[in-house]
Amino acid sequence: MTSERKIASNRVNSRSSTGPRSARGRSRSVKNAFRHGLSLPVDADSVLCEEVEELAALIAGPDAGEQIRELARRVAEPRIEIYRVREARRQLLENPDYEPRADRLAKLKLITRLAIRPDPEFPTLEVLMRVINTRPEGIDKTVSILMDKSVRLRALERYEERARSRLKFAIRALDLARIGA
Repeated sequence: MTSERKIASNRVNSRSSTGPRSARGRSRSVKNAFRHGLSLPVDADSVLCEEVEELAALIAGPDAGEQIRELARRVAEPRIEIYRVREARRQLLENPDYEPRADRLAKLKLITRLAIRPDPEFPTLEVLMRVINTRPEGIDKTVSILMDKSVRLRALERYEERARSRLKFAIRALDLARIGA
């Protein structure tokens, strides 16, 4: 049984964790699910629906009955979802103009510090601008991108895991229907 003290504490805590309160914060949080479009079902996109139907027709075969065609659609949908997730991951990692968030913040702090309190021993503005405009290259760039994008990569992995799970069960159901037919 929960004590009165614990219940009161939970009530106080719940009042402070109700999500964003400002109009700007609310408008930004509304768009969280639309960042990559993966939360929308395949049915919501007409192009993806066509791809599902084409793939389902290949899986079912030309002489399939209605039940096999429906089960083939259930196999095709998560397969297309997996392609969508992998494409989103590729786009996330292939951005050539990407500058890691940590680098941007460090540069902004440096500029702010110099604007507030100029340092006579610091390099000229020309040298400073050259340093600020450089971006990591090669393996340093890859490491920076992966560190900065790890949260989004984990979210994409969850989408792919769900799609793989649905695919596994759909394949089992299709196999059982074919064996029984």
